[in-house]
Amino acid sequence: MNPTNLKKTALFEEHKKLGGRLIDFGGWELPVQYSGVSDEHLACRTAAGLFDVSHMGEVLVEGGDAERFLYHLVSNDVSKIAIGMAQYSVLCQPDGGIIDDLIVYRRAEEKYLVCVNASNTEKDFAWMKKIHESERFACKLQNVSSDWSQIAIQGPKVEAIVQTLTRTKLSDIKGFRFIEDWIAGVPTITARTGYTGEDGFEIYVPWDEAPKVWCALLEKGAPFGIKPCGLGARDTLRLEVKYPLYGQELTSTTNPLEAGLGWAVKLEKSDFVGRDALIKIKEAGLKRRLVGFEMKGAGIPRTGYKLFDSAGTREIGFVTSGTQSPLTKKAIGIGYVEAPSAGMGNTFQVEIRANRIPAEIVPTPFYKRPS
Repeated sequence: MNPTNLKKTALFEEHKKLGGRLIDFGGWELPVQYSGVSDEHLACRTAAGLFDVSHMGEVLVEGGDAERFLYHLVSNDVSKIAIGMAQYSVLCQPDGGIIDDLIVYRRAEEKYLVCVNASNTEKDFAWMKKIHESERFACKLQNVSSDWSQIAIQGPKVEAIVQTLTRTKLSDIKGFRFIEDWIAGVPTITARTGYTGEDGFEIYVPWDEAPKVWCALLEKGAPFGIKPCGLGARDTLRLEVKYPLYGQELTSTTNPLEAGLGWAVKLEKSDFVGRDALIKIKEAGLKRRLVGFEMKGAGIPRTGYKLFDSAGTREIGFVTSGTQSPLTKKAIGIGYVEAPSAGMGNTFQVEIRANRIPAEIVPTPFYKRPS
């Protein structure tokens, strides 16, 4: 895409001021890094990291059938969500393949906000409308992505930082809960959610108000060691905790059961798109599983690399994501392998260029936040 045609978030000028290295990310011009991926990664693990995730999509679902529509649409049980709660879920095709993973926020009795992945916004909204129209649910759908900016602040010191900017007692907001109040004089939806494995908040603000909140968080966070973080650190952070990424671990040809997301799939529900197919897949037995592994030889696994059995004679899977962990300094990866080869402690070989390097399946997450 021509750089002049790239979409920009409301924080674009702030990224330039901070020296962010901007790249094309799914049609958006976003910072991949500022001070360096490793430096930003470690700042998030030890203090606080600030991320612009305004490219994410938001869909408003409201009306008398809002709950019934979402119950039918997604894999998790939205009937269990109280007002002020958020829930992770999966959007499936009829054959069980993954359209997207998302978070549903219940803002009022008949009002929900659904956050979807940036590159999937238009596709997801079109699918939602198709399902909505197929059974004439009595609710309204709106793509409100242009109304919202989203700022994520993640790390062990974030509560102390954000608390300086709001009257809300943040310690009262538990995981996957949110509150609608004010931060830095701006009305926000502040959710205790995130994509790094750290404590933190994802803050929805009116689109044009993002610079005010962003700058206030950087100013108040400076004494705590906060750093702005780009897409590079966001990826290495989520990989250390084995959070899946759409387009890599999650695709239309993978299903949530083999991806390890069975906890977000309620097959006991009476109805949702993909349910019947997923029941059949489960009854037949999974053919492959998503595993985490560490390299036992020199080399870093990368997306698409082939995996072979321990003897190196038979292909058994492929790498979906891999990196050199900035925290553990180990080369780690996630990949799909044949189910019989997916046992903990099993070894296989990763084909890196012309060489096959040994690796071992290990417990995940690779990193767990201290309690």
